[in-house]
Amino acid sequence: MFPLQRGRRLRVNESIRSLVRETSLSPADFMFPMFIMEGENNKVEIPSMPGIFRRTLDLTVEEVKELFALGIRAVNIYVKVDDSLKDNTGKEAWNADGLMQNAIRAIKKACPEMIIMPDVALDPYSIYGHDGIIENGDITNDKTNDALVKMAVSHAEAGADFVAPSDMMDGRVLRLRQGLDAAGFHNVGIMSYSVKYASAFYGPFRDALDSAPKEADVVVPKDKKTYQMDYANRIEAVKEALWDVEEGADMVMVKPGIAYLDIVREVKNAVNVPVTVFHVSGEYAMVKAAAERGWLDHDKIMMEQLMCIKRAGASLISTYFAKEAAILLNKQ
Repeated sequence: MFPLQRGRRLRVNESIRSLVRETSLSPADFMFPMFIMEGENNKVEIPSMPGIFRRTLDLTVEEVKELFALGIRAVNIYVKVDDSLKDNTGKEAWNADGLMQNAIRAIKKACPEMIIMPDVALDPYSIYGHDGIIENGDITNDKTNDALVKMAVSHAEAGADFVAPSDMMDGRVLRLRQGLDAAGFHNVGIMSYSVKYASAFYGPFRDALDSAPKEADVVVPKDKKTYQMDYANRIEAVKEALWDVEEGADMVMVKPGIAYLDIVREVKNAVNVPVTVFHVSGEYAMVKAAAERGWLDHDKIMMEQLMCIKRAGASLISTYFAKEAAILLNKQ
C-alpha cells in the first residue's frame, strides 16, 4: 500500500532494472528462417523483405557458419523450387537428390551442431501453390499426409534434427511420428506448426518462394482457409496444440507472432512441450518499412517485439531478425 510500497524503487536505474528483469533474450532463443535456391555463388534480395535473401547452397553454408558463431543454434529452411519440378503430387519433395535434401546434408557437414528444421509442406512443390494434393476442387487430407511422410523421412535420411510440418492437415503429426519411427528415426523430432492462422502477414514469404495459391485450369481453393485457422478463434488454437502433442509433437508453434501473443500464452499454459513462435515476414516487413521512413527506431522496436514474444511464453522464436538481434545482444 502506498506510500509503504513504491513500484518506482525497482526502476531507479538500469542496474536495478536488470536485477529484477523477469524476461531475458539470448541468441540461443532464435531460429533463423532461410531461403535456398539452385545455382552457385549467388544471392537475391527479396524486395518485400529488405536484408533477407534467397541464397545458393554454397552461400547458405557460409551464412549458417556466421549464424552459429553468433550463438544462433537453429535454422528453419525453405527451398525455391523450379517450376519444371512442380506438379500436383509434390513428388520432388522426397527426391533424395533434391535441393532441400542436398541443403540439409551440406549444412550438417559444414556445421554439425546447427539444428536443422526443414519445412514439411507441399506448397513449394505444387503447381497450385497449395500445401496439399488437390482432388475434386479441395485438398485431400489423407493422401497429402502420405506425401508428407515421404517428405519427412527423406529429410531425416539427409540429416535433419527435426521436421517442421507447416501444412495444417489433420492427423499429420501422428502419421509423421509413425513414419519416422518405422524408418528408424526415433530421435528425429517434430516441431509442429500446430496453430497456424490464415493470415495476411505471410505475403512477403510467399513472394520469397512463389508459393501463393495460383490460378488453375481446374477448380482449386482460392486461399488456404480450409486448412489454416480462422484468426477469430482462440479456443480452437489450444485444441489444435493439444492434439498435436497427443500425436507426438516435441514442440508446437504459433504463427504469426506479435498479433497473436494472447494465443501464445494460452498455448503455453495448456501444453507441456516447448512453444515456438514464428515472427513472420509481414511483421518483419512492417518494421523495416517504418524504420526506412524514420517513423520508428528499428533496433528498439526489433528488440521490444522479440522480448514481448519471449515474455508471452515462447521457448524459441523463429524470426528474420535473428542475425541482427544476435549481433546487438553480443555487443551488450
